[in-house]
Amino acid sequence: MKDLKYLAAYLIPLSAALALTWQGGWSWSTVVLGFVIVPIAELFLPQSASNVSPEMEESRSKTRFFDWLLYLNAPMLFGIVGWYLWVVAHDSLSLFEVAGITLSVGIIVGANGINVAHELGHRAAKGEQLLSKIMLLPALYQHFFIEHNRGHHKNVATDKDPASARFGEHLYAFWWRSVAGSWRSAWALERERLEKEKKSFWSWHNEMLRFSLFQSLWLAAIYYMLGWKGLAGAIAVAAIGFLLLETINYVEHYGLRRRVLATGRPEPVSPTHSWNSDHELGRIMLYELTRHSDHHYKATRKYQILRHLDESPQLPYGYPASMLLALLPPAWFGVMNRRVIIGEKAMTM
Repeated sequence: MKDLKYLAAYLIPLSAALALTWQGGWSWSTVVLGFVIVPIAELFLPQSASNVSPEMEESRSKTRFFDWLLYLNAPMLFGIVGWYLWVVAHDSLSLFEVAGITLSVGIIVGANGINVAHELGHRAAKGEQLLSKIMLLPALYQHFFIEHNRGHHKNVATDKDPASARFGEHLYAFWWRSVAGSWRSAWALERERLEKEKKSFWSWHNEMLRFSLFQSLWLAAIYYMLGWKGLAGAIAVAAIGFLLLETINYVEHYGLRRRVLATGRPEPVSPTHSWNSDHELGRIMLYELTRHSDHHYKATRKYQILRHLDESPQLPYGYPASMLLALLPPAWFGVMNRRVIIGEKAMTM
């Protein structure tokens, strides 16, 4: 029964459905849930460092219940995005309502779209990888599938990784660098793959070309069916979704760097190269994304068996509160910079 706690993740799309149904003040339902209620609740709720026992890991990783919890996000994602596009194209809404439902649905694109696609993108099954790519479509961020798996996990916590925030770098500079750098990196990685396989860059084998086509057709279809209002809404929720992802990237790796070895190569990735959070409410609602240290330590681990690791650096707040803090660079630096410095000193002792 305790595994039913992951159903709480569906509160996020439920709140967006309420926003689209009742509008008015309810338009901001998902924003309030994600960035008011959850951060305040996590200040008072206990953290949990408990792990699944090693004996239970194999059976738990094979339990289909956890997989179906992820798969069901796909129809909810496209249903809510389609509903939102219809509403903005046809309903007479105030600017307050448009802003509220756009932010609410943008959060869905990030939390229930990109986040779930991230988990599925690490799976070996081709069907799950395909679903991952499909769920990245509303965010116009399908290149994430290439860059995250073949670039970020290899180069994390080094200057080669655009998604690893540097010490003293504020969030808004990071957004520009990571968004542009990740896109360029995905093209380079795909070119490298095609050269190794002796396939033409300008061919259907190039997944970046396919992604570009699919995303263009997605926007064209929305414009054809719903006009410029629908198109503007689709672009807006996509931008909110991928900026939500990049804010999480910023929080996950801020200031952490792998040491360069005598060979000139960076040291192996360890649990010390990602910020971890054991705030349980955020863990549940984001499918254990906040146990990011173990995810980078072993990317093939499914979310339901990710572990707390004592050596991983700990965020003082949960992910939602940390993301809000990152929006205020002086406050973020005041809280986090000393933690980075203390952590670096501890690793060199």
